[in-house]
Amino acid sequence: MALPGLGRALVSAGKLEQRAAEDIYRKAQTSRTSFIAELTASAAVSPSDLVHTMSAAFAAPLLDLDAIDPERLPKDLLDPRICADYHIVVLSKRNNRLIVATADPSDRQAAEKIKFATQMGVDWVIAEYDKLGKLLEALNVSAGEAMDNIIGDEFEFDDLAAESATEPQDKGAASEVDDAPVVKFLHKMLIDAFNMRASDLHFEPYEHNYRVRFRIDGELREIASPPVAIKDKLASRIKVISRMDISEKRVPQDGRMKLKVGPDRVIDFRVSSLPTLFGEKIVIRILDPSSAKLGIDALGYEPEEKERLLDAISRPYGMVLVTGPTGSGKTVSLYTCLNILNKPGVNISTAEDPSEINLPGVNQVNVNEKAGLTFAAALKAFLRQDPDVIMVGEIRDLETADIAIKAAQTGHMVLSTLHTNDAPTTLTRMMNMGIPTFNIASSVILITAQRLARRLCPNCKEPLDAPRKALLDAGFKPEELDGTWTPYRPVGCSACNNGYKGRVGIYQVMPISEEIQRIILRGGTALDIAQQASKEGVRTLRESGLLKVKQGMTSLDEVLSVTNE
Repeated sequence: MALPGLGRALVSAGKLEQRAAEDIYRKAQTSRTSFIAELTASAAVSPSDLVHTMSAAFAAPLLDLDAIDPERLPKDLLDPRICADYHIVVLSKRNNRLIVATADPSDRQAAEKIKFATQMGVDWVIAEYDKLGKLLEALNVSAGEAMDNIIGDEFEFDDLAAESATEPQDKGAASEVDDAPVVKFLHKMLIDAFNMRASDLHFEPYEHNYRVRFRIDGELREIASPPVAIKDKLASRIKVISRMDISEKRVPQDGRMKLKVGPDRVIDFRVSSLPTLFGEKIVIRILDPSSAKLGIDALGYEPEEKERLLDAISRPYGMVLVTGPTGSGKTVSLYTCLNILNKPGVNISTAEDPSEINLPGVNQVNVNEKAGLTFAAALKAFLRQDPDVIMVGEIRDLETADIAIKAAQTGHMVLSTLHTNDAPTTLTRMMNMGIPTFNIASSVILITAQRLARRLCPNCKEPLDAPRKALLDAGFKPEELDGTWTPYRPVGCSACNNGYKGRVGIYQVMPISEEIQRIILRGGTALDIAQQASKEGVRTLRESGLLKVKQGMTSLDEVLSVTNE
C-alpha cells in the first residue's frame, strides 16, 4: 500500500511501524478523513515526536502556537474555508510567499491549493495538530461559519436593478431568487470586484465544491468558496436581475444588470450563463463607462503614437482598425476615440455584439443575428442615416468588410476591430478574406495593434540585475544598454497583486503610407509590410513593450509574456 508522505516519513524515522501506518491509512480512507487526523486520534505517535520528526524530515522550523495571539494574525490572505479544510493557519506574508503553520508539510494538495488561490509560494512552519484545531476555532473559521464570514450583513441589495424587472414564474422561484444570504453574498462579490479593480467575476459550480474567481489585472484569482448548495439559488438570482429566463437551464444566455456604487455613479455588468456538468457557470463582466472617458493620455500611448492616432481619426474619411486578442483593451481604445469625436456637430453610429459601454450622444445598436440584424445589415442602415462616424464592433466576414470599406471610401470615418497578432498581418488577413487589394489600399489609413501588460506597483518594485545577454536576447539594442536606466522586478506588498497594480497598453501604431500602399497593391506579404513600417519608424509590439521596461512601468518578464514573438 502506497502511504502518504507523512506516513513514509514516520516509518523512515522509526516512529511508526509499516503495518501500523497502513492500518491508520486504511481507516482514514474508510472514514474519509485525513491521515494525520486519524493518526492523532489513534495516539500512535506522540504530538512531540510527530512535530520533531516532521521538522527534521522536511527541514521546516517548529512553532508553539500557544505563544500566538489570534487577534494579530492576518485575516484576508487566504480563504477561511481552505484553512479549515486543510487544517492550516496563515501566520504572515513575506514578499511573495506565505508563512503557513501545518502539522503535515507533506500535503502537496494543500500547497497547490494555496498557490492556486493566492498566486503565492508557501513556506511551512510545523505546529501540533491539536493546537492548530484550537487556533482555527479561535479564529472562527470553521467550515460551518465560513459562509457567514463571507457574506456579512453590511450590504443592502436595493441598489442593484436590471433595466427592467423580470418577475419569477412562481412562488418557488420567488423564494429562490430572494433568499437573503444569497442576495447579500452576490452584492458583496460585486462590490468587492469593483473595489479590487476586477474585470470579470466567475461563478463556477463543480461536483463537490463551488468557487468564485475574479480576473484582476488579467489574471484569475480565487476569492471565495461558498457552499455548493447555493449554486442554483445564486444562478437564479443573477439571471432574474439580468433579464434572463430563470426556467431555462439547458442553453447559454446573455443579459445585463446595473449596480449603483455612489450617488452619481452606476456600473454596468454584462452577464453570461453557460450550462456545465454540475450547474450553470456565470461570468459577469464589469463595464465601467468612466474607462472610456479617461482620455488618450491614460492609455499608455507614446507621444508619437498618440499623434499618429489623433491625426488619423481627425480626417474626414477613411478606416482605422484596432487589432489584438480578446481582452487586450480594443473596446476602450475605440470608445476613447469615439469620445474625442463625440461633438454636437458629429453623427456617430455604432454596431456591436453587444454594446459594452454606454456613451451619451452616440447612436448604439446591438447586433441580433437571430432577428436578422447582422453587422452588415446595421452598416447598410447606418449609410441611410446620414452618418459622419461609424464604428463596427468587429469585421467578421467579407460582406461586412465590403460595406465598411465602401463607407470609408464615400466620405465616412469608419472604426473597427480585427483579431490579428500585429498591424502588418491585419492587411494580409484582409487580403485573405477576399477584399481586393486596391480597396484596402484606398480605404485603410491606420492600424493599431495592442496588448495589455501589468503595471509594476510603484510602492514595492525593485531594480533587477539582469544579465546583459538576457537584455540583448529580449530585443534591446547594444546602444540602449548605456547604464542610464535599470529594469525593475515585481516584489509584492499589501497594496498590490503580486507586485503589479493596474495595466498599461503596449501599442504598434502603423499609418498606411504611400509605400505601404504600393506593397499592398502588388500583393506583398506581412513581412514586406513590417520591414517598410520599421523603416518609417513604426515600433513592433516587442519594441514598444521594451520601451515601457526602460521607463520602469512594467517588468521584462511581463513584456516577454504578452509580446511572444
